Amino acid sequence: MSGDTPRVLIVGAGPAGTRAAETLVAHGVAPVVVDENARSGGQIYRRPPNGFKRPAAALYGFEARKAQAVHAALDGLRERIDYRPDTMIWNIEGGVAQALGPDGIERIAFDALILATGAMDRVIPFPGWTLPGVFTMGGSQVALKAQGCAIGDPVVFMGTGPLLYLVAYQYAHAGARVAAVLDTSHLSQAIPVFPGLLRGGRTFAKGLWYMTWPRTAGIPVRRGITPVAAEGEAALEAVRYLDRRGRKHRITCTGLGIGYSVKSEVQLAELAGCEMAFDPLAQQWLPEADEDGRALKGSVYLAGDGAGVAGADAAEVRGRLAALALLADTGIAADRGLQARQRAKLRRIMRFRDALERAMPTPFHMARTLPDETVICRCEAITAGEIRQGRALDPAEMNRAKAFTRVGMGRCQGRVCGPAAAQILAAARGCGVEEVGRLRGQAPVKPLAIRAGAEAAIEDRARAASI
Repeated sequence: MSGDTPRVLIVGAGPAGTRAAETLVAHGVAPVVVDENARSGGQIYRRPPNGFKRPAAALYGFEARKAQAVHAALDGLRERIDYRPDTMIWNIEGGVAQALGPDGIERIAFDALILATGAMDRVIPFPGWTLPGVFTMGGSQVALKAQGCAIGDPVVFMGTGPLLYLVAYQYAHAGARVAAVLDTSHLSQAIPVFPGLLRGGRTFAKGLWYMTWPRTAGIPVRRGITPVAAEGEAALEAVRYLDRRGRKHRITCTGLGIGYSVKSEVQLAELAGCEMAFDPLAQQWLPEADEDGRALKGSVYLAGDGAGVAGADAAEVRGRLAALALLADTGIAADRGLQARQRAKLRRIMRFRDALERAMPTPFHMARTLPDETVICRCEAITAGEIRQGRALDPAEMNRAKAFTRVGMGRCQGRVCGPAAAQILAAARGCGVEEVGRLRGQAPVKPLAIRAGAEAAIEDRARAASI
């Protein structure tokens, strides 16, 4: 690429993708920016449809100015980039991304690739979680931000991580009845890492406010809980849990938001050829990259939560760093002072995020002890018991377990059920979860219409025949 302006593809128009595009444009490079949503902003700064009446302060709370700044940045670039909303990248191979957009299947060739794919909800299944009325935290936010409605009345939010309290606040602030906030973590877990939390500065202060606000609003907060079940015949009617002392409780509700922080979206990184390494804290396989987001091989750069969950502020920093690394590798002079400042800022954020993950840990152990009848893979209706019984066929790793049980073969391709299934298989084998590996990324990474897939296959065969 050196000496020529590279063809750059950015996947994702959230905080990371937006800042990456902004940095490239400032240095004379006009990227293609592809995003699945109709409007930029990503999940954290998801924009409502045109004509939506709620103001930014109501949608984003303390982060309203940051959200508006990210929105304005991408809007200001529209005439200087090739922006393609409502477009999904479903495969990457040989310097070409296969996309499905408003005009159908298309192929986007690139010299360099910036993946700003973000993160998705981390779900730990439990009995009844497939009932209508049970949503993930992200799904709960989409309903509120993009559709202007609540997931139920009253609603309960259960899980752990900063998003638990943020979504509860957003719902209550919008006028929804929040019956309770149920947190699997406990404040005592924060004591050993409190110095690290203080590094968060204003971010930590805002987090404390979100955590204490429910009580001031008369919303019960229960910490150290263990989920038992969601109850209901045709739809959700109540949620049952154990408190820290093991006492049973039941709360009536018609909406339940669940989530245990978020996990990185890494399927496209794997298809793009990135090496993967196990992160013991996140309990997830992540693409390997240097501190600027440069993958270990190929012209691939990782930005935002797709490189490891660190939040919206870090996503903006990582977007700039990925773009600066790409420019340097291309031979385009970039601002080294900006690079140094962004690196220092990212290190500060990451020290705080590490402490936060330890203060509000995901209870991975819960997946290992689920009752046999609990549905793990909702697409294929595979239960925890079936995964354990599949152990008799001696699958040494997740892809063999998938072949034996069909877990992960549905619409989510293991993006939702895969982590819990890995914990169950690891428990059955008596080993660490890293030893059972991961479900390999395969195209299409998200559901694709049969007609679109057939058209892509016909195009590929025709292209191969002409070579």
